[in-house]
Amino acid sequence: MDRIDAMKVFIATLDEGSLAGASRRLLRSPAAISRAIAFLEAHVGVELLHRTTRTIRLSEPGERYAVACRRILTELEEADILAVGEKSAPRGVLTISAPPISGEDILRPIIDDFLDAYPSVSIRLLLLDRTVNLVEEGVDVTLRVAQLPDSSLIATKVGSEVRRVVAASPEYLRSRGKIEQPSDLAAHDIVAFTNFGLDSWVFAPAPGSSISRTVHFTPRLTVNSVRAAKGSAIRGRGLTRLYSYHVAEEVRDGKLKVVLADAEYPALPVHLLTPPGRVSMPKVRAFLDFAAPRLRAEFGRLANEARGLSSFEYSEQ
Repeated sequence: MDRIDAMKVFIATLDEGSLAGASRRLLRSPAAISRAIAFLEAHVGVELLHRTTRTIRLSEPGERYAVACRRILTELEEADILAVGEKSAPRGVLTISAPPISGEDILRPIIDDFLDAYPSVSIRLLLLDRTVNLVEEGVDVTLRVAQLPDSSLIATKVGSEVRRVVAASPEYLRSRGKIEQPSDLAAHDIVAFTNFGLDSWVFAPAPGSSISRTVHFTPRLTVNSVRAAKGSAIRGRGLTRLYSYHVAEEVRDGKLKVVLADAEYPALPVHLLTPPGRVSMPKVRAFLDFAAPRLRAEFGRLANEARGLSSFEYSEQ
C-alpha cells in the first residue's frame, strides 16, 4: 500500500471525525479506510487511533504523527503547484478556521459566494473559540481578531475597529441605575462569557493614569456561547461583555445598550492569517483576493454602525 495515500486517509479520518466520514469523503469503502489506518500503524509500530464503533481518538504517538503527516502532505501539494507554475487553477480542499460568530455570520456568506466562483475548490470551515496553530492543525487560512504577536504568518488586514463592549438591556439599566465607571460594575449582575473573563474584566487606565482598571465579580450566569450571553442580557439577566460586532444588530434595534464605551481599550484589528508557504497556492491566493475586500466592507459597515450608536449610550439609561 502507498504510504502517502494512507497518510491522506489518516488525515481525512481525523478531519471527518470517523472512519465512516472518511469513507464518504474519499469515496472508498469503510474496509479500505480501516486497511489504510492499519497499514500505517503496522508501518510505524504503534497504535495511532483508539477506535470504537462510534468514535476515534488520537493516541499520544498519533498526535505527533498527525502533525508530521499534515506537514508532509502540505509540502507535497506545494511542490506540485510549483512544478505546474502559474498555470495551475485553484483546486482542492481549503481549510479555514474562524471564531464561531464571525465565522458563521460574516465569513460563511463570503465562503458561499467563493464556492460559486471557484467550483474546483472545496472548503472545510472550522468554527473554533480558541487560537489555532495553523501549521500543526493543517489550516490554510484563519480569521483572527487580536493584536498580532511577531510571527512568520502572513497577515492580510481586513478590519481595524472591533471593540470589546459591555452591554445590557434598557430595562435592566433603568432598574439598576447609571454605570459611569468600571468600579460600578461590582454592584451589578454579570453574565460572563468564558472567553472574556470568568471573574474579572480589565479596562483602560483612567485619564491621567497608566494603571489598568480591573473589576472583580461573581457572575450570576456563566456561558461559553456568544448567543447565550446575548440572549440572557437581552432578557435582563445582567451585563455581558462581547465584541462590538457581536451586539451591533441588537444595539441598533434597541434590545441592548452599551455602557462604559470611554473606558474600553482601543479597538482591535482583524486579519486573515496564513502560513508563508501556502500564500503561493492558487486556492489560498484566490480566497485571500476574493474574501479580503468583502470582509473589509463588512467589518467597516459594522464599525460605522457601532460609531453611529455610541452617541446615545448613556442618555437612554
